[in-house]
Amino acid sequence: MRFYDRNKELDILQTNWKQTAKHGRLTVLIGRRRIGKTTLLTKSAENDGQHLLYLYVSKDNERVLIGKFQKTAMLSLGLQIFGRMETFAQFFEELLRYGTQHHFTLVFDEFQNFLKVNPAIPSHIQDLWDRYHEKSKINMVACGSIYHMMHNIFDNEDEPLYGRQDCRLNMQPFHISVLKQILHDHNPQYTSEDLLCLYALTGGVAKYVAWLMDAKATTKSKMLKWVTQTGSPYLSEGTELIMSEFGKDYTNYLSILQLIASGMTTQSEIDGVIGKNTGAYLDNLEKDYSYISRKLPMFSRPNSRNSRWQLDDCFLRFWFRFIMQNQALVEMERNDLLLEMVEKGYEQYTGFVLEQYFRQKWMEEERVTSIGNYWDRKGQNEIDMIALNDIDKTAVIAEVKRQKKKFNPTELGNKVATLNKELRNYTITQIGLSMEDM
Repeated sequence: MRFYDRNKELDILQTNWKQTAKHGRLTVLIGRRRIGKTTLLTKSAENDGQHLLYLYVSKDNERVLIGKFQKTAMLSLGLQIFGRMETFAQFFEELLRYGTQHHFTLVFDEFQNFLKVNPAIPSHIQDLWDRYHEKSKINMVACGSIYHMMHNIFDNEDEPLYGRQDCRLNMQPFHISVLKQILHDHNPQYTSEDLLCLYALTGGVAKYVAWLMDAKATTKSKMLKWVTQTGSPYLSEGTELIMSEFGKDYTNYLSILQLIASGMTTQSEIDGVIGKNTGAYLDNLEKDYSYISRKLPMFSRPNSRNSRWQLDDCFLRFWFRFIMQNQALVEMERNDLLLEMVEKGYEQYTGFVLEQYFRQKWMEEERVTSIGNYWDRKGQNEIDMIALNDIDKTAVIAEVKRQKKKFNPTELGNKVATLNKELRNYTITQIGLSMEDM
């Protein structure tokens, strides 16, 4: 699949490159695995004719890793460093010295892995960067996919690299308009059902989209068949993603995420199944890992207890709901039965996905200052989408159904009537949204 979108990110990276012709700058690039960070950096370097030194930080012994780095520096920059180096600090200082005479981009991919190689490496980087960056023309990019480790390295004031970043980029999945463009380029006759399936399976994560497009899985039936077939990377991707994030403690997080994906959205429900207080785990999943979010009904106070936990990542939600739950079928290689299970539960499952799709679409394309959904304290009077514009004082309130004919305007009107106090200053538009409006 060809390169799509990312124009804003490319513009920022181009500006950073130009500024480093005089002195060094440090950019921090964070995004979940498979989001397209490496592809973005490679594209940026190609566009601007940059000399690029890309170094992947594997969890090797420090001397072994530095040996790999030396070879890559020779191949990429022609920088020949004689003799075997013992530490990362020695190698990094050589790069900084080289940068006093040469303008180049230095990328450390999976930067957080330095903590596994040698926890002192961030201190060495801080010391050397402080001494050299004003005279060294290095466009340095620290790229990472594990949120909590990257945030701790650069945002914790007790850590050595706190305050050293000049630019921060948080890569997000493709917007819906980009997903439409990609699907149209590969299947000009795509249907709304095809688009919803692509969104449900990928959430706009670049690598997952590329997997499907490159496999020519551009319709709903082909997509579902491809992700469930023997050898599909979808089958193992979830486990690899969770284990890379959580390490030895992954089993508790795996169980909690699976429960949320299955529809248990309150802590009391989750605690009841796990058998202990999961508050700390939920807090970590939200604040440190950005996997889940605590959702409140519109117009609620921030400290309201009327909250629900939601798994935001579309891929993980699908993986937990269908792949993890049917792992026995995967192990038995009964992929035909796995596909049947997916197809059986698909329509009901994508009803919630369609609500998320429209909230995201409205947020990206309309004049909206806040958006969400609503339910009362009894879990009733649920409204799928409320989009507010506090500038124009307008509110769009929508019921989302797969089929337009199932929309009941009277029923929605009765629900809206319960919010007369909250909406008294807004001009209200009530609509039904369905697959036809995608």
